[in-house]
Amino acid sequence: MKKIFCVVFAVIFALMSFSATVFADSAEGSVLKFSQDGKFRIVHLTDVQDVYPLNATTKEFIKEMLAQLKPDLIVLGGDNCVADAEHKEAAIEELCSLFVENETYFTLVFGNHDHQQHFESQEDKTGQSEGIREYLLGLYQQYGGDYCLAYDAEPALTGVGTHNLTIAASNSDKPAFNLYMMDSNAYYPNENEDKGYDGVHTDEIEWYKNKAAELKEANGGECVPAMMFQHIVVQEAYDALFIESPSSMGDMTATFEDIDGNEKYYTYLPKVGGIKEGFMLEHPCPNYRDYGQFTALVETGDVMAIFSGHDHVNNYTLNIEGIDVVNSAGCTFHSYGDHMNRGVRVIDLDEKDLSTYSTFTYTLAEQALKEGSTLTTLGDISKADAVFAVIGSKLLAVLMKVLSAVFFFVK
Repeated sequence: MKKIFCVVFAVIFALMSFSATVFADSAEGSVLKFSQDGKFRIVHLTDVQDVYPLNATTKEFIKEMLAQLKPDLIVLGGDNCVADAEHKEAAIEELCSLFVENETYFTLVFGNHDHQQHFESQEDKTGQSEGIREYLLGLYQQYGGDYCLAYDAEPALTGVGTHNLTIAASNSDKPAFNLYMMDSNAYYPNENEDKGYDGVHTDEIEWYKNKAAELKEANGGECVPAMMFQHIVVQEAYDALFIESPSSMGDMTATFEDIDGNEKYYTYLPKVGGIKEGFMLEHPCPNYRDYGQFTALVETGDVMAIFSGHDHVNNYTLNIEGIDVVNSAGCTFHSYGDHMNRGVRVIDLDEKDLSTYSTFTYTLAEQALKEGSTLTTLGDISKADAVFAVIGSKLLAVLMKVLSAVFFFVK
């Protein structure tokens, strides 16, 4: 039986790989375009992290959110589906159907949990279960149809699904803005599997630099302004959020490895003044090893903001060396979350000034209080919960601004 499954899987994977190759050619021709009034809206929907069938409240929130916000593009931010192997295809089909039925384009990056349910041994966290992510990407392409814009730009790269999408100007087909989707992989591959999370690898970084240079050359020597999306937050977030320690203090410090292979340590004493906007409710979990990604972003100069998920209850913006490092809260009832920020991040671009952007979090609690919403009838959140969550998030945001003002020198 096991051999039969392997043969069937290999056939399906081959077909999916073929469709992914065909799709990649069309994906690079931009179907995304600024509206006639120069606007473009992205919704970062991360850590849905659900099974099959999709949680009724999460599903209804996504449907109501799409109708309320009318995004031009959805970016699924990783840990999109954690259904078991038997129900994985049905779960992905159900999630994709929400965007297809609403005629909304979407793309995606993978997280550290998307592929795990196909492991023969749950003990092996670092192995990527050869072919699984390619197979999953093929399912999103199949069930998303023309609305799924995700593809694997270079199959030889580490990970699966690293790609870019350009947004054309309102009055021409010329790329006015660029979006990078990077696979930040899963767990750092060391012998004991105890180093934490992986990140964007060196070959992916080189692909990014080459793509940026290609776009720059086609744009008359000017960088095409860009944003980047990945699941796991960059290591540099700790520089902005916590006070560094000269040495390890065991469990009282977080330990990482810099680009030169040297260990560096951080206490859990927060630099409150480092948060530009939003709040942090858990310590972030970035990549253990610094492969040089953020350094490349600073040197290349096209990326104004990098968005991640992964840390479900964190919802903040940092600014590090001129680049916004943004964490979007999760949208899940299957895994942990908090009513105060469970929802999506909205990113608005204006063609009149593409050197900047605006962003805000649209919470499930906010939608639950909208007239006509059915969210409070489904059992996961009551009207009282929603009211307290909305008030609580506003108070917490004010508190963070006060603390940042008071401790502005602790950065």
